[in-house]
Amino acid sequence: MRPVTGTTLGGRYKLTDRIAIGGMGEVWKARDQVLGRLVAIKILKEEYTDNESFLTRFRVEARHTALLNHPGIAGVFDYGEEQGSAYLVMELVPGPPLSTIIERERKLEVDRTLSLIAQTARALAAAHEHGLVHRDVKPGNILVMPSGVVKITDFGIARLADQVPLTATGQVMGTAQYLAPEQATGQNATGSSDIYALGVIGYECLAGRRPFTGESQIAIALAQVNDAPPALPDTIPAPVRQLIMSMLAKNPADRPKDATALAKAADALRAGDTNTATMAVPGMLATGISEDATQALNMGEDATQAMTRQDSAPTMTNAMPTVVEPARTASGFTAASNQGANGFDDEDADAQDPQPADSKRSPWLIPLIAIIALAVVIALLAWLIPAMSSNNDDQPTATVTESSSESPESSEPTEETTEPSEETSEPSETSESPSESQSESPEYVEVSSSLIGQDIDKVTSELESKGLKVNAVPQETDEAEPREVISLNPTGNVEVGETVTVTYAMAPETVEVPKVTGMSFEAAQKRIQDAGLAAARGEERSDSSVAGTVLSQDVPAGREVDPGTTVTLDLSTGPEEEPEESETPTATPTPTSSPTASETDQSEAP
Repeated sequence: MRPVTGTTLGGRYKLTDRIAIGGMGEVWKARDQVLGRLVAIKILKEEYTDNESFLTRFRVEARHTALLNHPGIAGVFDYGEEQGSAYLVMELVPGPPLSTIIERERKLEVDRTLSLIAQTARALAAAHEHGLVHRDVKPGNILVMPSGVVKITDFGIARLADQVPLTATGQVMGTAQYLAPEQATGQNATGSSDIYALGVIGYECLAGRRPFTGESQIAIALAQVNDAPPALPDTIPAPVRQLIMSMLAKNPADRPKDATALAKAADALRAGDTNTATMAVPGMLATGISEDATQALNMGEDATQAMTRQDSAPTMTNAMPTVVEPARTASGFTAASNQGANGFDDEDADAQDPQPADSKRSPWLIPLIAIIALAVVIALLAWLIPAMSSNNDDQPTATVTESSSESPESSEPTEETTEPSEETSEPSETSESPSESQSESPEYVEVSSSLIGQDIDKVTSELESKGLKVNAVPQETDEAEPREVISLNPTGNVEVGETVTVTYAMAPETVEVPKVTGMSFEAAQKRIQDAGLAAARGEERSDSSVAGTVLSQDVPAGREVDPGTTVTLDLSTGPEEEPEESETPTATPTPTSSPTASETDQSEAP
């Protein structure tokens, strides 16, 4: 069966719009004509439904997925098969997939990325507890609602797909960019494989690129197995980099022990609690990122705690117990290890003790300050030289800038600044050059969530006045007034020219009840269902009409009702049969007529 708009599956799910097309099949938006709600339906390709063993596993997996009750997992409502196609009825999530958000924004903030990781990990933990492994965790299967809530879709589908022989479809199932090394080498996927894929997603959100790329899917899969992921930018806090790299460990034993521990670590990092995060995921300390010199700049006190923990590890200071304690209390680092390496004895160490504590600071401190100062000077020159070169073309503007830069001279030429009106207009022209350079940087405006609840026209006008584009999306609901805005995406600081999706309430649609009296029940039922309603048998009574004919309907034809309303039909049982005794009185007159005839014969005999 090829799904098209208007097709009704299972006698209740009417397809309205196609949402997406994938390797497994198509996803459609549909209306449940019985309950009157919108749902998402995944219809499998015929090449999968022709495989009976696959269908059996798909039914079992759909049943197991339907048992999952977690706010982070898109619910499964129903399963059915019709005209050779199997379909899965799922919760319709109002929000784009994470892949769309990454494509639009390139990079996400650290806190937002940690929130996505924590929510997804908690949803995966719920599935892993029921023995379900997703096996295809990727941004396209993570839906983000306007409120920021995350929901995972397609649980168990990829797990079944990779069990179908390759020759059945000619396609390689799975996405190599998010494939764990053990999956790429043909080993069984576990919950740790989902954690690895989530680590790739976290890396992509923070760095704006995937850790492994290649010219083909095979090249990417080989890179997943053999290559180490490139380092994340130093601007990302060191503990966050540690968590991502621990998730991308080649050995599953080096990753977080389970998704629950991962969610706990991500939440702790959002709260700034590095100690709790490292206790939940000890593999963070094995990444080697804590030794980076920039850790103290990125994480502050948490960084110094982590480095103190490294100092407690066994070092060469164990061979020089008399020097360890004074050196550690002086600067917080174990300076004796360097002394032992250089062949210093106790006398040399004592000779260095009277030196100020400042002399034991990092030798890179002063060069670092000098480099920063030099960068500031270069930035100032880069800004002043174009301004000075433009001022040389117009002398009056030069005098104005000189008067504004030097305070002693500014008090003298007060008359010059007020003499000609033409000269006062010239500085305004030259002042456009700095503004033009500033306009090159992106301009941001505030999109407040207080707009939710207001009229769509008012919100659209306000957003457009700020230089934003508006994508108004109606959503049928009875929980808000018609044309009332119910969600905005994105909110906060938004770059001018970007598109803001505004979802507003729309009154639920009504349907007109068709006239079905005089039709057979089967024809009437089909016509009612095609209109988005439900038909039910009512009273049956005898009538001159053919048996099964609709005599009346409890909802009059032409009335507007809500979709899914049940119309009760009274049916005819056929014409009432006359009793057999009624034929006897018609036969009795016959004997009366025969004597009359005999009497006539007798009268004619003489």
